[in-house]
Amino acid sequence: MASMIETIYIARHGYRLNWVTSNWKSETGLPRDPPLAAFGLTQAQELADYFLSLPAEERPTAIFSSPYYRCLQTSQPTSIALGIPIYVEHGLSEWYSPVAPGTGLHPRPTSASSLRSYFPHIDDSWSSIWYPSRRGEDVEQCHDRVNGLLCALIPEVERRFSDKHKRILLVSHAATIIALSRELVGKRDLPLRVGCCTLSVLDRPDDTKIVGHWNPQRLADGGHLKDGASREWGFEDILIANGRVVDDPGQPGSEHESDEPVGLQLTSRTARM
Repeated sequence: MASMIETIYIARHGYRLNWVTSNWKSETGLPRDPPLAAFGLTQAQELADYFLSLPAEERPTAIFSSPYYRCLQTSQPTSIALGIPIYVEHGLSEWYSPVAPGTGLHPRPTSASSLRSYFPHIDDSWSSIWYPSRRGEDVEQCHDRVNGLLCALIPEVERRFSDKHKRILLVSHAATIIALSRELVGKRDLPLRVGCCTLSVLDRPDDTKIVGHWNPQRLADGGHLKDGASREWGFEDILIANGRVVDDPGQPGSEHESDEPVGLQLTSRTARM
């Protein structure tokens, strides 16, 4: 029987270049996909240095990253320092509010194989097992997406890699990380603000339940960063109108593009609950 994942590390991407200057370009050509600022690259290296300082038996052995450029840039120093693969997982993508009617769809990053031309440490043998809708999500749907991802990802990693990965690192975005932490702990109203390159560490009790009971050892902690946590964000920062999150415009020109694929992509088996 395959060994269980025992520890999940969760890191937010580093400080974004578009927070420093409006004069930036998307390296991949994808709209709303800024790279890291120099400060963000320093944070990513500090994260890698922290993992390298841990005993070998405590370090993550695989990285699952959002496909956005800033997350892959954040993942890269740890991948190099520890000699571990980066797997691209669209289920860890940025959270977008629901699109305003008639404004098209939100952007979606390209495939792992294409992104590998920018980040050679990507192992494109992993196919994303979850895709968020390009139509966006309200807050509850963001949590539902993350819950579905975790219920599929954890057993799939255990099944596919046997006992190879007992400790994994997820690299994602503030909203998605808050949802990940809440679903793992089992408290959807858990108060949490997440800064750039902060780290959460959650340990799994010795049972077979997948979500809802993990023990948080650290949540959005910036102690490994020279300048501590920065640009912290929480769901309380979103705009609400009439009790619901405010719609965002979609990407111009995408009105007739497909919103597929969406949701769970595993077809050979049903994710265990």
